[in-house]
Amino acid sequence: MTGTDGAPGDGVVKDSYLAGPGRVVVARGELDQDTLVSLEEALTAAADRHELVVLDATSITFGDSSFLNLLLRLHRHTTLRIAAPGEQLRRLFALTGADTVLSLHASVQDALGA
Repeated sequence: MTGTDGAPGDGVVKDSYLAGPGRVVVARGELDQDTLVSLEEALTAAADRHELVVLDATSITFGDSSFLNLLLRLHRHTTLRIAAPGEQLRRLFALTGADTVLSLHASVQDALGA
C-alpha cells in the first residue's frame, strides 16, 4: 500500500493520506520504543506540513509509554486527533490522564469533522 506521497506502507505505518483539512496516518500493530521510528517520522512529517494530523488507531494492538510520549510531544506542535483507539489504548490514556489532554474520536470521519 502506498500513501499519497508515494511512500510504501512499511512496518507500523500502514498508510498516510490527505483527507479533508489534514493528513491521516494509519498505524498498526504493537507500538513501543523498538517499533516507533517509522511512526514518529510519518507523524512528524505530517505535522510539519499540515495543521491537522489524525492518527487512525483502529489497528493498533498495543501502545506503551514511549508511544504515549510521542503523542504528547506531537500534540504540542500540531492539532493531533486520535481516531478509533482500541480498548488497550483507551485504558492507557485513562490511566495516565492523557485522555484529558489528547483529542480522542470514535472514527477517522469524526476526527476530521471535529
